[in-house]
Amino acid sequence: MRKVRSTSGLARETPGRLTQLDNEEGQESPSTPKEEDGIAPTLLPLSDLENSIVGWESQDDPKMPLNFSATRKWVIVWALSAITFMSPFSSSVLAPAIEYISKDFHNSNATYGAFPVSIYLLGYATGPLLLAPLSEIFGRCNVLTYSNIFFCLWHIGCALSPSLAILIGFRFLAGIGGSGCMTLGGAIIGDLFPVEKRGMALSLWMLGPLIGPTVGPIIGAFIAGSIGWRWSFWIVLIPSAIITFILAIFLPETNHNVLLQRKAKRLNKELKRTDLRTCYDAGSGKSSQLNIMRAGMLRPLKMLVLTPMIFIQSLYVSFIYGCVYLMYNSIPPTFETRYGWSTGISGLVFISIGVGYMVGLWIFSVMSDRTVVRLTKANGGAFQPEFRLTIMIWYSFLCPLSFFWYGWSAQMKTHWIVPVLGLLPLGFGVIGVFMPTQAYIIDAYPSYAASGIAAFTVLRSVIAAFLPLCGPALFGNLGVGWGSSVLGFVSVAMIPIPIIIFKFGAQLREKYPLRL
Repeated sequence: MRKVRSTSGLARETPGRLTQLDNEEGQESPSTPKEEDGIAPTLLPLSDLENSIVGWESQDDPKMPLNFSATRKWVIVWALSAITFMSPFSSSVLAPAIEYISKDFHNSNATYGAFPVSIYLLGYATGPLLLAPLSEIFGRCNVLTYSNIFFCLWHIGCALSPSLAILIGFRFLAGIGGSGCMTLGGAIIGDLFPVEKRGMALSLWMLGPLIGPTVGPIIGAFIAGSIGWRWSFWIVLIPSAIITFILAIFLPETNHNVLLQRKAKRLNKELKRTDLRTCYDAGSGKSSQLNIMRAGMLRPLKMLVLTPMIFIQSLYVSFIYGCVYLMYNSIPPTFETRYGWSTGISGLVFISIGVGYMVGLWIFSVMSDRTVVRLTKANGGAFQPEFRLTIMIWYSFLCPLSFFWYGWSAQMKTHWIVPVLGLLPLGFGVIGVFMPTQAYIIDAYPSYAASGIAAFTVLRSVIAAFLPLCGPALFGNLGVGWGSSVLGFVSVAMIPIPIIIFKFGAQLREKYPLRL
């Protein structure tokens, strides 16, 4: 018979970490991790077969993802970053080719012609509603693998599309598949890393989704102007298929609950028992697989609507994110008409936003974990997820600055370097509002990190899908100066939001707890 170490305490979950209730003697387990950096250590709930509870073997259980070796963790992060580069790269690679696509398909409607870009982001909004709950029921690994395969297959369809309508439909389906890595990547990192090391891991993972949309228009502009826009899809497909194959072989399951459910199922069979349940499921009633699936699919929407902190932050980030995609569609025409640049050269302007991304990401990776540790120490060692949001306050001023700077320098036809440099704070500011929000959701709702990120992704992707469609009318009627100023004024009105959510976020989270 398999011997499993038991404890007298059951597990409970607090934002950002798992802890174990003290036993009657109040003694620590011999392998209890010691406190580091002023943050209480992550204590794993252990097995207690006498009370039908299946947990981890010990605090050092090698099958627990938090205990994976550092090398294994960082290899996983870099692999996730690679596939998460290709998905948003595909989202923006078509932006410079809109005119070529419309010409090939004899389309004269500018709004309809922009749909192959926007509809992909609508797929981003739809996919997480299914993929996130599936990952929390069946595990991250399999769901991510199948969504990646789905992503690759529809790119073949996009490359061979005989009409604009079919291209739009295939792009929507490709967006659903591409949303898997965007939704599950952060959740996998939450499974692998404790709070005090999560900021750096998230920063490395976000290299892909931040560089991808920036590099996409640059490469897409040259593809569209040389070998043709259809090659954009083949260039996305080839590396994506290779990365998908590698992840399918080497990515382990990381969902803590799913791992223990598999363990409980195995032990029930080995010990000829039917009463064993995981420590994460203890106290919850039995549900059919259909009810679990239904509840899981509704969970992201419930988290978005019923959790004020997620809704407020998602609304703020969604507007900024949507403005970035609006700029992706409008920058090439602006530089082509006002500066006489070719499509390929106009695409190089996106390097400025990319540099802003990189600098902002570097500062976040350096400051986020340090800020969390410092504020946790000052709070007597009690971590609060809202500590992640302090950096957002300083970044919130940069996006409106960028809109005014870029818009009016381009309107006045100043030297081209001035509007190009004006886009630098935009990339910088996007990082400062996007990254803390995503880290906060993972820290505050660790058991439902995938659903929380899905809720965050849904609103962001819907706004990013439809806001760029306003670009032609906005800049066509108001000009690039006043058009950008409209975005700047709205951004200025939103500056108080990070201050409010940092000051009152903990109260809102406690007043409106997550009820699913």
